[in-house]
Amino acid sequence: MCLVSGLTRGLWTAHISSKEHRRRAAAQGVSVDVEPIEAGAPRHSRICDPCNTVVFDNQWSNHLRGRVHAKSVRFQAYKAVYGEAAKDKHGVTISHAEKGINFDVVASADALRGVQQSLVIRATDRQPQVSIIDLKWSSSISGKTSPSFTTTAGSMPLRLESSAETCITVTFRQPAVLIGRYEDKLEITFQDESHGRFTIVRSVRAIVGNREDYEALKPSAPYVPRHKGPKRAEKRIVEGIPPPSLNAVEWVRKLPEAEIPKQLLSILAMKSVDDIVNELKHNVIRGDLSPELYGLYFKTLLWVEEHRMGIDLQMFDIPNASLTPKGSLFSLRVPGLAEKRPSVLIGDRIIVQRGEDQSGKWFEGHVHAVDQLEVHLRFHGSFPKPAPTQRFHVRFKLNRIPLRRQHQAMDTSFMSDRILFPNESHTGTVGDNDNVPITPYNELIATNLPQSRAVRIGVDLPAGAPPLLIYGPAGTGKTSTIVELIKQILTKYPSARILACAPSNSAADLIASRLSSLGTDQLFRFYASSRFVRTVPVELLPFTHINANGHFSHHSLEKMCTYRVLVTTCVSASVAYGIGMPRGHFSHIFVDEAGHATEPEAMVSIKTMADSKTNIILSGDPKQLGPIIRSPVARRLGLDKSFIERLLDLDIYQNLRDGLTVVKLLKNYRSHPAILSYPNERFYDGELEPCGDPQVINTFIGNPLLVSKTFPIVFHAMAGEDAREASSPSYFNVEEVLQVKAYVEALLADQTVEIGMFSSPGSDIGIITPYHAQVQKIRKALKGVVEGVTVGSVEEFQGQERLVIIMSTVRSSQDLVEFDLRHTLGFVANPRRFNVAVTRAKALLIVVGDPTVLSLDPLWRGFLNYVYLNDGWKGVPISWDPNEPVREEGGYDAELRAQGVSDITAFAERMQNLTLQGVASGEVGDEDANEDQPWVEPE
Repeated sequence: MCLVSGLTRGLWTAHISSKEHRRRAAAQGVSVDVEPIEAGAPRHSRICDPCNTVVFDNQWSNHLRGRVHAKSVRFQAYKAVYGEAAKDKHGVTISHAEKGINFDVVASADALRGVQQSLVIRATDRQPQVSIIDLKWSSSISGKTSPSFTTTAGSMPLRLESSAETCITVTFRQPAVLIGRYEDKLEITFQDESHGRFTIVRSVRAIVGNREDYEALKPSAPYVPRHKGPKRAEKRIVEGIPPPSLNAVEWVRKLPEAEIPKQLLSILAMKSVDDIVNELKHNVIRGDLSPELYGLYFKTLLWVEEHRMGIDLQMFDIPNASLTPKGSLFSLRVPGLAEKRPSVLIGDRIIVQRGEDQSGKWFEGHVHAVDQLEVHLRFHGSFPKPAPTQRFHVRFKLNRIPLRRQHQAMDTSFMSDRILFPNESHTGTVGDNDNVPITPYNELIATNLPQSRAVRIGVDLPAGAPPLLIYGPAGTGKTSTIVELIKQILTKYPSARILACAPSNSAADLIASRLSSLGTDQLFRFYASSRFVRTVPVELLPFTHINANGHFSHHSLEKMCTYRVLVTTCVSASVAYGIGMPRGHFSHIFVDEAGHATEPEAMVSIKTMADSKTNIILSGDPKQLGPIIRSPVARRLGLDKSFIERLLDLDIYQNLRDGLTVVKLLKNYRSHPAILSYPNERFYDGELEPCGDPQVINTFIGNPLLVSKTFPIVFHAMAGEDAREASSPSYFNVEEVLQVKAYVEALLADQTVEIGMFSSPGSDIGIITPYHAQVQKIRKALKGVVEGVTVGSVEEFQGQERLVIIMSTVRSSQDLVEFDLRHTLGFVANPRRFNVAVTRAKALLIVVGDPTVLSLDPLWRGFLNYVYLNDGWKGVPISWDPNEPVREEGGYDAELRAQGVSDITAFAERMQNLTLQGVASGEVGDEDANEDQPWVEPE
């Protein structure tokens, strides 16, 4: 019916309650409550029971030696040990056998007072006299004392009367009222008349928080991984009608198609990343990056990245969509459109196929308009008007225009070693310009030696010099320096023409707004025709050109050449070359935030417009976020290394660091010294100098929110649970959502601090979290509480700052045996993400997370030690010695797993030592052996 396979019984139950299953059942006229057909392993394969997966015979040996299998075996061992310990035995029964004691969600006031539940114990008449001789919590035995749970019973030994009930009171109390999840196990030890002993275990759990919030934020449906069935073939596609905006620019140089070569596609079809990388190195690129291989090298990486982008785009396919006719257009509702997941622009292509016609033709629809929740498509005239009940399979097609622009740059013949591979022979004409007098437009530049030095060097840079790099860590004024340098060049050289680029529209807008004093006759801000006019800052519209159809465009070539400054994004910089502006027209090409652009993106302006005299100025910080690359193959081959980062690795920039070819900005005007201290030491050798406005950076000194009144960082340690829902693989953590909400409410209620005094109350607060699902949950929790709070990923905060930054790290693991550092922290424990996140805050940084998980990464462990030793720790106690030096090589995750195995081993030994002689234990009947085996629908 649904053609799904490989589901466990639990996932099967979730699947048959899904909307898609119910729809298919109704369409076929059968009951939704169907039983799966058990499937054996396919030919030449077998099923691994611990991993619940099918493994091919030729991979079986490797599978058994693999990390995933070992983890699954450990987890199954844990389940078996605990399952046996939780069984009633020897005529003694204890209540709450199935799920243990669950206090569920406990309100803060109740957690402060304490709540209670009873365990009821019974002994049958036929058994020898039995007594309770000990009650212990597993956490206390392993040295991890949890004061939250306590028991009340009579004095030990406590004799059980035959057929009578004996009660043990279990109390949950949280004096500190810390939101979070609390779990433990109560080990109840019995002894009979012959002094034989045995133990029965019951799990105990509680959650502190607001029940209404939990109900609103809990998973909407059990997580069922999205089924990746066979991809529908795209054999016949009827082309749609493009929007007029695609003709808004009068291109005189045609873009190359640059389709992925078939040979490359066959290589990319290999399963192993290592195999693909080796094949590309030996048979496609045939060497490392060099002047001779430059174009081929990056064109290959662009194709590799394009291939992966196309695969990832499939996650947004809509299998059961409806189309609504609206005049000549058809409206399509797109889930996630408002959050740009997927991002859809005017001119993009979307293809549709009738839902029941998997082998029929596709119709291409061009996007003519985009609303908050819908896109409006125009198809070929032969597209039949659908009935209201007609459903379509919808597929989003990759917009290849940005990639083709980068291919065009790689195809140009311009190849200058002094730009792409500079060495010290290229620095002969560069002199020391420290004594060159300048009159700054920005008076603050005069008091900042590194900034003024960068301006002086840039102004007097001889034509044809190697690229000047302005290396600026967070908050050091990179963009201010670039803007000042542009103004000084224009003042000193009347014939100067400048192309100023940045990877994002927001960064380019910032440059343009700070140059707006030049006037509309000297400054032009070019936007792609797909850009919505409503998204452009109103103050920049006079510096643009909008054609008669209401789309961004450009003036005539003659008029475009009269502007002294052209500001664009890196990719849209191709407009200069594309409309016919001559090579060498620009005396200077600037790339701001260069560390965030791929090298091919930076080359769109440089390789198409530079000549032997053009000077290149790059500004950025390679220690912050690099380019966003989806393909692991492309990352391995270096596409994630920006142009500025590659240049900084060359000898000319290493030997002359902070000299004539590179200037490092060192004064940080953003953050409180305590916030800056740790990233300064870890990433910048302690060279940054805190110079923030004391009235701003000291806003929270002495505030009740701080643990230490002089230290404006709080690490709120808590144990939550990372969860997923429906078909989304993204993680969220409800406990952390509620804690973040509590901090926002506390900030807004604080009368001693004026939050958002110049704008909306939430505008001074930024919330950073690495998972999209957590972003959505936090936004939902804050709805109706405050407006203006920015909630987003680290990438969304690149280049931004807030008075207060709150981080939610999400990942938590209650199961130490099954713990996997790479999958749990691989996304969180990224040095560049960490650096950007913690350096966004001016006056207060609050981090909410699970210290047990975060401390496994050396970078995070060092940060947590720093916070703890400065009295900024709040919440659950630290579980390691913060005075011990951090091992940079890591290995903490292996220790954690070993500790988990040790705890289980000790637990198993306690259970085994207390098992009565001659009593059978732990055998499971064959009737349950296949309970969680894979199931499959009939074909």
